[in-house]
Amino acid sequence: MFQIFGTLTPPEATAKLGLVENGAIGVLLNLIFNILIVAGGIYAVFNFILAGYAFMSAGDDAKKVQGAWARIYQSVIGLVFLVGSFLLAAIFGKLILGDYGALLNPIIPAL
Repeated sequence: MFQIFGTLTPPEATAKLGLVENGAIGVLLNLIFNILIVAGGIYAVFNFILAGYAFMSAGDDAKKVQGAWARIYQSVIGLVFLVGSFLLAAIFGKLILGDYGALLNPIIPAL
């Protein structure tokens, strides 16, 4: 009935994720979350480097020193939220679903 356009073959790169029926959506979400976490860490390191450079080049200018410290504090707060999200996901996964990794490594089977 729905074979009007012929058969579709999935791209080869999606074969690594598996089938939707076996929980490939959870694997894809886990991959996206891991990429976002790594990108957040790289961004924080980049901010630390820029803040250090701004701190060293500030000289006697109090506003530039204050701006550099603000950037360092904001990077630390961002990293705390990044790590805290893992901690909260593990705690809520244990409380609600009975497994620490339930929210960190989701398995979403298709119906």
